[in-house]
Amino acid sequence: MTARAFLVRGLLIGLLAGFSTFAVGYFVAEPQVQAAIDIEESGAAAEHAHDEGAAGEEAGHSHDEGGTVVSRHNQRTWGLLTGTLSLGLVFGGLLALAAAAVVGRMGTLSAAQSTALVALIGWASLVLVPFLKYPASPPAVGDPDTIGSRTGWFFLLLGVSLVVAIAACVLAQRVWERAGAYPAVVAGVAAYVAVMVVVGQVLPTVNELGDFPADTLWYFRRASLIVTSSMWAVLGVLLTGAARRLQAQATQIAARRELAASL
Repeated sequence: MTARAFLVRGLLIGLLAGFSTFAVGYFVAEPQVQAAIDIEESGAAAEHAHDEGAAGEEAGHSHDEGGTVVSRHNQRTWGLLTGTLSLGLVFGGLLALAAAAVVGRMGTLSAAQSTALVALIGWASLVLVPFLKYPASPPAVGDPDTIGSRTGWFFLLLGVSLVVAIAACVLAQRVWERAGAYPAVVAGVAAYVAVMVVVGQVLPTVNELGDFPADTLWYFRRASLIVTSSMWAVLGVLLTGAARRLQAQATQIAARRELAASL
């Protein structure tokens, strides 16, 4: 089981995850995106009645009119597909390399078990925890003047979450060697949760909802979490199966070599 074997399978699985995520995004997320855009454009239309000049800056967020380069149709089809395939390849490759790096280093876990655990930790630290602090918001929500700072806070939280997750895994591994599996799991999870709770309290809270409908915002954020989670689910399940087959092949090769050496 080499890192190259993991990487090749991870990239192929990433493509499959990208296609499946596109399907989920198109049917689950895009209707919520369109609903948010409709609300934004209705507000811009109302402002246009009072100030025609201001409407030129706000109307037509995602349509061809108003100077927009990319049409809404292209955004929800080819644009979405390109994005999901790119993310699938990136996360598939990174997850495969991470899985290859930890095989045999996580106690008595098999290759498939350690790969599944890496995928679960990756989803929790890169998707779930950042979402709890800074959930996705539609284009109509938020002050355009703060988009840079909001993006910076999100990526800062994401980076800290990943580093803390790795440190928690190292801590759990050391506890495992001395006290066993159960204390290791408790120590790793407790350390990660404690640090991230503090980090979440220290980082600024974003509250720029305004008069945007709460139900539409909730549906949008729920759809966003479903889409990203579906990608990680496909990556985790398929790569775990691939790791299981790689380990079985490696075991068979080792057995044949041992048999040949004994003759």
